[in-house]
Amino acid sequence: MSPQSPRRKRPGGLEPPDELFRELLRAARELLAVRSPLDAELMVSELLGTWWGERHRAVGGGGVERVLGEGLVEYAAGQRSPAALALLSGIACLGTPHQAVLAERAAIGMMEAGIRAPGWADHLGAVTPAECYVNPDRWGDQYEVICVFSYAGEEPHALVCVVDYNADGMLRDGWVTSRVSKLLQHCREASSSGGTTPNSRGTPLPGKGKAADGDSGFREIDSPLARRLLKTALDATDDATDPPVGDSFASYHAFIRARIRTLPPAADRGTARSRPGSRAPGFPQPTTPDWSPGPLSGRTSQRFWTRERRALLAAEFLASDEAEDLSDRNAASRCADRIIDFGCDQDCGRPLRVSPLKARRFLLSWVPRRVMLSSADREAMPHVLVAWVRWAGRRRRLSEADISEIQNMVFDSIGAFSKVYRDFSEFGLDEKLVARLLPDSDLAALPRRVFAFPVLEGKHGGVDLSRLNPADPADRRLLLAADHDTRTGSPSAAGVGRHIEGHLEIADRLWRGTPPALWDAAQRLLDSDSDRHLVLHALMEALETADGDEAEFEATLRALATGIDDTEFDDLEP
Repeated sequence: MSPQSPRRKRPGGLEPPDELFRELLRAARELLAVRSPLDAELMVSELLGTWWGERHRAVGGGGVERVLGEGLVEYAAGQRSPAALALLSGIACLGTPHQAVLAERAAIGMMEAGIRAPGWADHLGAVTPAECYVNPDRWGDQYEVICVFSYAGEEPHALVCVVDYNADGMLRDGWVTSRVSKLLQHCREASSSGGTTPNSRGTPLPGKGKAADGDSGFREIDSPLARRLLKTALDATDDATDPPVGDSFASYHAFIRARIRTLPPAADRGTARSRPGSRAPGFPQPTTPDWSPGPLSGRTSQRFWTRERRALLAAEFLASDEAEDLSDRNAASRCADRIIDFGCDQDCGRPLRVSPLKARRFLLSWVPRRVMLSSADREAMPHVLVAWVRWAGRRRRLSEADISEIQNMVFDSIGAFSKVYRDFSEFGLDEKLVARLLPDSDLAALPRRVFAFPVLEGKHGGVDLSRLNPADPADRRLLLAADHDTRTGSPSAAGVGRHIEGHLEIADRLWRGTPPALWDAAQRLLDSDSDRHLVLHALMEALETADGDEAEFEATLRALATGIDDTEFDDLEP
């Protein structure tokens, strides 16, 4: 395709932003001046990171990676210049799988036409992984994963990634250094001495050194394990709407993604393991009763921490000396369940791991945002957490000084907890009514469930709605029929049944929160002053249009960002 040829529009009628593409191609001219394949990859990664912050935005009926990423490949393929070939060579290694295929085809076509590729392009496919290491901080809050690579033995370099387990296990930062030997030497020396470890940028990392339970943290791990750990963390970052990443993370994102792909997967479909005879930093040996899944274990918390295992752990804690002084045993039991759930589901299957930051995050962020507590549970929670810290800390062989440091964090947070966890009555909400919507105590689900089931009291067709359970599929139908009649002013009839089915499916998804994009779309439409009932119709139409294709359903939901014409869904009314 020549530069003068008319370019077809992308899906949704959006003309790709050629001015952006021209600017990126001008920046790609610098690729012709570099000799190092590493420098070239980092430059291309920075160009591809231009739109990473907009990755969840739907553009013209397609995702940003499709419209902008593939659009850039198409634009570069039409320029047929050395700079365009250099850019395509880099995208062939660093782009998404589909972008890479398109870029490679276009690059081959250019080379066959006589355009000369830069010298570094031949080395990009020769990236080979070497050793991988993990460097946990003192409490296990953050892990540095260090992976060493080279180009067929030349130009060794280390990729350093920071995984934060107080931020849902996200990969929050990453950088590259060619001073591999110096970096590893610093890590080994600091780990053996208990001092602080400077990162490859020369900045001391807070909390580095020996783990709190006396484990020597820095150690080598198998490449498949490093791949699993990094991929899980990067997926968590990519899935988040506004992840707390470093300022330069977007520039390194494509490079990190590509390097993870070069790490070998596990030899079988089972879990990757660390090197024989080695211990996972911060975790007891698998043969001890304290062992549980974690970032460096091969088992997932979902499979290991079943309801039965969680209940046994709670029973063991409640029978311990540390829990003996807890006066309200029923409240203590419920609070212990929440502490265990938090450790299993939010901390990579580590309910026994305790740290000052984890305790503060649990008490001041997760509980107020996610858990419905009774007045007795609200009063008991800080005290149960203090007892848990002492019990779990001793199980993990923490020193008395370390346990006291964590407990002091809890004591210092009690006043703030009483302020951030608000009583439902302050908002005019009846606690019994809330309990009907939150049988699982998932406080984060309250707004979307109130949206799905706004009518929970009164009478409809002789039925007392206050006696119905919105968690029961049979009762849901009656509640939705009452809501529909309240809105339309006409009683439900046989002809409405099929229409109610559509409302029922959307209500079920809102109840479960799947996919998350569903509630996000509903909130955007409500914020644009759209009528609630019409918002539901918009969601129903998106589901019907997707026809069982979940990926298409989510893409359509992300595109729902504007108000709704009141006449648009007239045909959906019975």
